[in-house]
Amino acid sequence: MSYVPRTDRPADKAACYAEVEGEILAVLDGEPNRVARMATVASMLADAFDSYFWTGFYVVDPDKAGADGAGELVVGPYQGTLGCLRIPFGRGVCGAAAATGLTQVVEDVHAFPGHIACDSRSASEIVVPVFGADGVLIAVFDVDSTEKAAFDGVDRAALERLLGKVFGT
Repeated sequence: MSYVPRTDRPADKAACYAEVEGEILAVLDGEPNRVARMATVASMLADAFDSYFWTGFYVVDPDKAGADGAGELVVGPYQGTLGCLRIPFGRGVCGAAAATGLTQVVEDVHAFPGHIACDSRSASEIVVPVFGADGVLIAVFDVDSTEKAAFDGVDRAALERLLGKVFGT
């Protein structure tokens, strides 16, 4: 199956997420490789939303995982400008999502304590923890926008649902 980017996406954000979710799941049907799955999700979501400035994964580095819950993320498949290469758990928005296991929706990244500015054009961000079928954190999915307050509960629910389907089952 070949994927052809859509230019006639629904204007309604929830409807657009529903549509692109179906397309992503169809493309990934039968694909077991985690990196291929991540690359596809990042690419297709970046294509679907004009407000997505940077879209990608930071993967848990198994060599940096500590028994005390400390760990480190390393950049994985993404779309956009150069990303940070490594982020410690607890540092910045991605590190907060990794440390807490909770989605972070940040309306103004410049007001977020400890924000890591990989690209100064980023104004708002959503970071969703990604868990494997065993419930263990495998990555975080990070989306940045040049617009303030670009993300809300619709984004949170849609991305959590999609990532759960792609990586949790």
